[in-house]
Amino acid sequence: HLRGWPDRINAAEALLGGALAAGHGPRDAFHFLDGSWSFAELHDRVERIARVLVDDFGLVPGDRVLLRSRNTPMLAACWLAVLKAGGICVTTMPLLRAGELGFILERVRVRFALAELDLADELEKAHAGCAGLERVALFTPLGDGRREDADLDRRANAAEPWRGWVATAADDIALITFTSGSTGRPKAAAQFHRDILASAVSMPQVFPVRRDEVICGSPTMAFTFGLSSFLLFPLRYGAAAALVPAPTAEHILEAMERRRVTSLYAVPTCYRSLLPWLERHDLSALRSCASAGEHLQPALWQEWLERTGIRIANGVGATEFMSHFLAEIPAVERPGSAGRVVPGYSARIIDDQGRPLPAGETGLIAVRGPTGCRYLDDPERQRLFVRDGWNVTNDLFRVDDDGFFWFADRADDMIVSSGYNISPQEVERVIVQHPAVAQCAVVGVPDPVRGKLVRACVVLKDGELGDDAMRRSIQSFVKDSVAPYKYPRDVQFYIDLPKTPTGKIQRFRLREGEPETATAQPDGSCCR
Repeated sequence: HLRGWPDRINAAEALLGGALAAGHGPRDAFHFLDGSWSFAELHDRVERIARVLVDDFGLVPGDRVLLRSRNTPMLAACWLAVLKAGGICVTTMPLLRAGELGFILERVRVRFALAELDLADELEKAHAGCAGLERVALFTPLGDGRREDADLDRRANAAEPWRGWVATAADDIALITFTSGSTGRPKAAAQFHRDILASAVSMPQVFPVRRDEVICGSPTMAFTFGLSSFLLFPLRYGAAAALVPAPTAEHILEAMERRRVTSLYAVPTCYRSLLPWLERHDLSALRSCASAGEHLQPALWQEWLERTGIRIANGVGATEFMSHFLAEIPAVERPGSAGRVVPGYSARIIDDQGRPLPAGETGLIAVRGPTGCRYLDDPERQRLFVRDGWNVTNDLFRVDDDGFFWFADRADDMIVSSGYNISPQEVERVIVQHPAVAQCAVVGVPDPVRGKLVRACVVLKDGELGDDAMRRSIQSFVKDSVAPYKYPRDVQFYIDLPKTPTGKIQRFRLREGEPETATAQPDGSCCR
């Protein structure tokens, strides 16, 4: 069933219309705080928002619409309404700042933006500097119209449902997501309508989604991991999602207990954060757990099993693939592995020249299947990551004789921390704008909680003191400029950065520990 879709298909119609045709209309689609939406209520809301987009705003097929929200029912409704009307969703994380949003607005020529009311400030700042963005419409999490300044709520509540669907082609772009690259600037990855449908059916062949499931977890729906887990899977299989707008450990566990959650989808950092709180909550309904976003450490896997009796099924995916291409089954046959290839995909290990490597040898993983790397207006990056029909990521793996894949490391400088991809070059560009900083290099160092920690190695200008106050100043400067998860939790000060004879910074030395040439303090000690 990864094949056979017609040439013209609208992913929103296929998923939401399919849910209603299967009789799921009265069933719960979303649980949110104290309320719930049924599939029928979701459908009604989608039709009204689509009417606003087309009749009030003048959206035409192919228009790009930026979405900015926490995980809420209205975010899901807006996403489906944009696709229904033939638009293209541009999903963004709620933590992004104005500069980051401005880059996205300009990069993909966004015409409209739909945003959660409480997240409007940074978007409005970005809007002021973007002539191409015609309108920002605001909504509340449940679209209930209780806030006068939530104009999308008000318009949708007064609108007549729009019964039609734009008959998009299966290979029309439906979704643009941004993934940070090792060169610094986020890269725009495009997904077709058929890619969305493939994502909805591929991973569940390994990690099944049942009709009686209640799904919960940590990733934002701006990530394709979160989008698949909390929107695509429930729509396809008639399951419910318990959405947590602020996914702290306590909030997730409260939602799991209240809504009798059966399946948990989260990054390893989230699983670790839940451990100290487990005894305070009744999680007896939980029966399966899936992990992605970063490497799942064996010690964490074992502790979770001992505390809950449930095995975390590890998996690997990427923004460009929409969902997993490697995954373990819920029973977990090889703890510590990333599992086998998800049905519909093929994977192999290659060397730097693209030649296949035998089982047991470590190399780059190359993947092909129903989804894959498709970069928007970026032929150079497309040539770099798609070779002879294979999508080549920057992850190093080995495969054993039984077909299980084992993660080794990242082949590039990308920092994967708590499931977030963080470009060191992007953080460096911010830090060097600090008035006290002369030079900076950013690397990732191992961390038992987050997988990797962002370390900033800083050379200060003459006369500046590398002390705790300076460290805090640099950290605050980064937080004020980019999404807070990117800030360096470890700041070390250097007299000079180690370099090769050709002047290239030796980042491997910066990852090894304390600086060999730290800035001396007046009392003779060294900053760390």
